[in-house]
Amino acid sequence: MRAAEKSTIAQFLDLAHAYCKGGYRSGEREYQFTDDVPVDTPAAGISMVESLERIAEDIQACENCQLSKTRKNTVPGEGSNNPLVMVIGEGPGADEDATGRPFVGRAGQLLDKMLAAIGLSRESNCFIANVTKCRPPGNRDPQLSETDACAAYLNRQIAILKPRFILSVGRVSAQTLLSTGEAIGKLRGKFIDFAVEGRVIPLIATYHPSALLRNEELKRPAWEDLKLLRTAITEAGLGEKLLQ
Repeated sequence: MRAAEKSTIAQFLDLAHAYCKGGYRSGEREYQFTDDVPVDTPAAGISMVESLERIAEDIQACENCQLSKTRKNTVPGEGSNNPLVMVIGEGPGADEDATGRPFVGRAGQLLDKMLAAIGLSRESNCFIANVTKCRPPGNRDPQLSETDACAAYLNRQIAILKPRFILSVGRVSAQTLLSTGEAIGKLRGKFIDFAVEGRVIPLIATYHPSALLRNEELKRPAWEDLKLLRTAITEAGLGEKLLQ
């Protein structure tokens, strides 16, 4: 909505309020509205790729939190521009910070194998991102102020990409996206409605690949989560989008 339209509506509401109060008006208020900038669809003449590149440029220039002082590279994310699934992790590690790409270390290699096992790939039907776009020093957990600083970028990406499902990997990712302190063991194994930019997207959480590398006992429940996701995709009539 444009600023002029907002002002017209506000003035009408002021007039209606005055009428209800007996018709007295102390003077016409001046409003300082601005035009809305839609984030859920690319502007006219701008392609989806250009929109994602614009977000990446904004991320690269971002200094909204202390992570901007210690990063080597920002890690906006990568993958399909029309993803069936958006995979969201917690934050870049050393390999990601060095390359500017998400999930490229040992955990990333395992993630690629996990996705391939159910017909998913960052090259064709997934987009991979994180709740923070810069590496926390020493691979510590991101702080709330840091995930808050990145939230708008992630929401803009989700709004443009419109994934049919979200796969949240790791405790920090799930807790951040769902605004909860509940343990990952209680959040996984089920779909949870995730609301963003006026849309509700089915989200399933599972263990982070790095946790599987540390504890092989977590591989079985993680596989069960992936099978749930694959079943949901098939039942939604989207099975043809999975790699065979």
